[in-house]
Amino acid sequence: MSAPGQDELIDKALDALRTVDDPEVGLNVVDLGLIYEIEIGPDAREVDCLMTFTTEFCPMGASIQAGVTEALKMTFPEAAVQVRITFDPPWSQSMISEAGRMFLGG
Repeated sequence: MSAPGQDELIDKALDALRTVDDPEVGLNVVDLGLIYEIEIGPDAREVDCLMTFTTEFCPMGASIQAGVTEALKMTFPEAAVQVRITFDPPWSQSMISEAGRMFLGG
């Protein structure tokens, strides 16, 4: 069970990350399924985001990671923000949200 207010803070973080698109796909990183985990520390002073890319060799990876970092820093200006990349588990199309599938025409 998360600490009181944690769900609201995570929702706030996810809302901010919905403004960050994968430029090759045109879909935001949340609906694309690239965000695996968000942890927000006490008093929202630490934000840790675990994410992936559609491929290990994503040519826009650095740009997407920078966009995620910036969106979180703007949303939590007092926080130390860390965005970590993982490929375990590897991303697959099954991770795309229903809204994302609709956006992509499927």
